[in-house]
Amino acid sequence: MDTNDLVFERGTEEIPAGYIGPALEYMASYMGRELAGLGLSHGRIRTMGTPRRLTVAVAELQARQADRREEFVGPSCKAGFDEQGNPTRAALGFARSRGVEVEELQVRQTEKGEYLVAVREVKGQPALALLGPVLATMIETIPFPKSMRWGDTQLAFARPLQWLLALYGKQVIDVRVEGIRAGNRSRGHRFMAPDWFTVEGVEEYVQGLRDRFVEVEVDSRRAMVEETVRQAVSERLDNSDGQPILDPALVDTVTNLVEMPWGVCGGFDERFLRLPREVLVTSMREHQKYFPVSDQEGNLLPLFVAVNNTGIKDRAMAASGHERVLRARLEDALFFFNEDRKTRLAELRPRLSGIVFQRKLGTMAEKAERMEKLAGFLASVLMVDNRDQVVRAAGLAKTDLLTEMVGEFPSLQGIIGGEYARLDGEDPLVALAIRDHYKPVRAGGELPGEPAAAVVGLADRLDTLVGCFAIGEKPTGNKDSFGLRRQAIGLISLIRGFNFSLSLRDSVEKGLAGYGDTIEAAPAVVDEVLAFIRLRFENELSATGYDSGVIEAATSVGFDDLCDCLLRIKALHRIREQEIFRILSGSFRRVRNITKGVVGGEVREELLQEAAEKELYQSVQAVRDQALPLIGDQAYDQALEAFLRMKEPVDRFFDEVMVMAEEEALRTNRLNLLAILRDLVMRVGDISRMHGEAD
Repeated sequence: MDTNDLVFERGTEEIPAGYIGPALEYMASYMGRELAGLGLSHGRIRTMGTPRRLTVAVAELQARQADRREEFVGPSCKAGFDEQGNPTRAALGFARSRGVEVEELQVRQTEKGEYLVAVREVKGQPALALLGPVLATMIETIPFPKSMRWGDTQLAFARPLQWLLALYGKQVIDVRVEGIRAGNRSRGHRFMAPDWFTVEGVEEYVQGLRDRFVEVEVDSRRAMVEETVRQAVSERLDNSDGQPILDPALVDTVTNLVEMPWGVCGGFDERFLRLPREVLVTSMREHQKYFPVSDQEGNLLPLFVAVNNTGIKDRAMAASGHERVLRARLEDALFFFNEDRKTRLAELRPRLSGIVFQRKLGTMAEKAERMEKLAGFLASVLMVDNRDQVVRAAGLAKTDLLTEMVGEFPSLQGIIGGEYARLDGEDPLVALAIRDHYKPVRAGGELPGEPAAAVVGLADRLDTLVGCFAIGEKPTGNKDSFGLRRQAIGLISLIRGFNFSLSLRDSVEKGLAGYGDTIEAAPAVVDEVLAFIRLRFENELSATGYDSGVIEAATSVGFDDLCDCLLRIKALHRIREQEIFRILSGSFRRVRNITKGVVGGEVREELLQEAAEKELYQSVQAVRDQALPLIGDQAYDQALEAFLRMKEPVDRFFDEVMVMAEEEALRTNRLNLLAILRDLVMRVGDISRMHGEAD
């Protein structure tokens, strides 16, 4: 089979760094999907990119589609021909729609009888002829956070299109977008090697760019960024006392800001080291994209590393330019810090009444009061030590919104509040809880360092969730103005991370009660919030590999205590592979169906007539006596093992006993027996869902 490599580059003006990674992921996914649809086999799909180019390369792409036979089933023979054997309108229309003559239709025997079949031999098309529209559409459909139309073009894109390179082997693919036709040429670094050069293949493309000061491979460029930063520090310091702080997110950003990295190390006045560490790091990282430098103990040094996109001849001059820019930022930060320190954090709290949390939900001062009460409630329920400190932290957690520092650096919310609380002489636990109460800031993010901070974080998230749901501000589609999905995921992470055993329903109801007369909530709000949290929890577990049937088996019978629910899920997950359990879950489905609507009651032993029902009664009694203490101790693995003893008695019961007996007393007694079995198993999970959806 003939194959060739494909390389396609879209040259642009500088694309924002945050756009590049998602765009390359989309291109790889798109090409895989489209090539599969065309029936073209291929090797590795590889994406590359810099601020000025987005590239996809496909190895060993099949040169031509295979010839194939297509078969289409049409109307039945009875509907396709009349009694005289003449084709009906149904047959004629079917043949016409499939591009064949009616005489070419074949008859095929199916499970439903004889049907007409159109058979069409399709000759494979050359890849070169098929790829043009595929590549053009890819350009038009790349999603960006923000796209615009440039000049008189119709294409909405992150930045204007400059050139197109499209090669299959050494042949140019016919791709045209907005009047620009693809060729076999690319361009090097904008300033250091801007001239065109001819490309003859993928590896020639990559090496040609390297020769022209462009590292188009993202992973290689990331490694170069880290290396040039380290080298800049080592050149500045004669010893090994200094090391750059290589924050992965900043490395990724800088990687996509340059086509070839050159690092330069600069310094700043030591007086700025009076600023809190987070302020210094944020000033360098977020505003200037500079890397801080620390000593071997992790203490910040008055140094930083900037990464340039052009070669540096005079390092001293380059460093001086960066130093002037950073000095201005640090002067501002020091001014804000000194202004903030004139007022204690606790003294700012009354001014929270001037910040609106949400128009219908009141001010941040009111939110602080609700958080205090809810945090106190949660601390008592969870028996967290230092309840007074938890309440104090909850009341002060939002006061740093009034500081100059957060006004300048919004990402320091919580962090700067914790630092100011420490400097104010607040209890260390209060300062820590204020600092960490926003954690985790994203799924899988770092958790707070102490349970006290986690409790404050729970109170904050619960207050926001119940308030927004109560006023109808629920997430819909892509709209989630208050980040409620993130809030729910954070709440789940805190509960799981600290193994908090609490009633979600009680907590949500307490949070809703905190609003008092501020809002008039519908009765269904609590259930809606719980369902919202449950869906996030189920999705999270599904993403980590748990079977959906196992998850639903546990959550459908009880989700109020999330940690308890997780224990049941893990136990069900471990036992589900046992063949005897799979059989039992199938039998339990039958139990669930028969006892639907049956409340259950006492089983009268004198009405047990058949040997099989007597055996099942004794088995259920014995298993219940063994399993209930285990369930009470959350020893769900052992409880499930005990349930397996009921498999044989259940099977014999259904084989030998008529449950729906004509005599009402007999029928009721047998249904009560099954209901007892049902309710016992349902204390762990609805295992019928692991066999198939319960009716």
